[in-house]
Amino acid sequence: MFSANSIHSNSIFANLPSEARDWAEKLHWNERRYVLSLCHILCAAPSEAQAEFLDEYTADGLVSRLLEDRDTHQKVKRYLEQFRIATELTESLLRGYIRQFYIHCAQDMHRQPEQYLEVAVRLMGNTQESNNAFNYTLGFELLKMLFRMSWIQQERLYRLQRNQEEFLNQYIKPIRFAHQLNGIIVPKDKKKFFAKRDYYVQDPVISKKKLTELVMVTFAADTVTEFGFSMIRHPNFLQFNYEYIYHPEPEDILGN
Repeated sequence: MFSANSIHSNSIFANLPSEARDWAEKLHWNERRYVLSLCHILCAAPSEAQAEFLDEYTADGLVSRLLEDRDTHQKVKRYLEQFRIATELTESLLRGYIRQFYIHCAQDMHRQPEQYLEVAVRLMGNTQESNNAFNYTLGFELLKMLFRMSWIQQERLYRLQRNQEEFLNQYIKPIRFAHQLNGIIVPKDKKKFFAKRDYYVQDPVISKKKLTELVMVTFAADTVTEFGFSMIRHPNFLQFNYEYIYHPEPEDILGN
């Protein structure tokens, strides 16, 4: 039995859901030792080891919950089809994205150190939070699509948006910087028309593994999640016209 002080508003146990507090209170001494051992090992483990453990311990339940949410599942599926992204929302794919979400959050620890160990609890806690796995999946797939676009295709895309400047600064510029930093697209002789034509129409060549790494390094996990959430909540958040964006006509090179 915990003392009155142990459930004081500033204590650790006060922050637990009442069901979890009741369960912890009823544990036998030996079982309490096991819980403490698990807490110690988890906190001391490197971030990737934490992510691997959390994946093994929680992913099956999370995937089952996601697959039961047919409404959100269908929305994400429709958006992938709308953007002509050939990704199927299989159980295996969702499980992979859940594990990646843990790892991505771990990489952001220097920006959000207090949130990483809460991610699994939040995802397991309720349907609304677990839907972040869907938001993250959709956001990540869209950002991979942007990374694969040539610069002229990116330019056509952001010109379709209602808030062009915000979209350009938040998504396009970081991606172009990553393209240049990794030698994927290297602008040369920017002031020369034909030189600009060459690198503006160049299709980025990026392996699947490298593409995932680039998105994770370029964008924080919460940015990816928010991107997907905005799409699911606001159907017209991202204006998209496939024929216009991927049209090969050279006169559009300078955005005309």
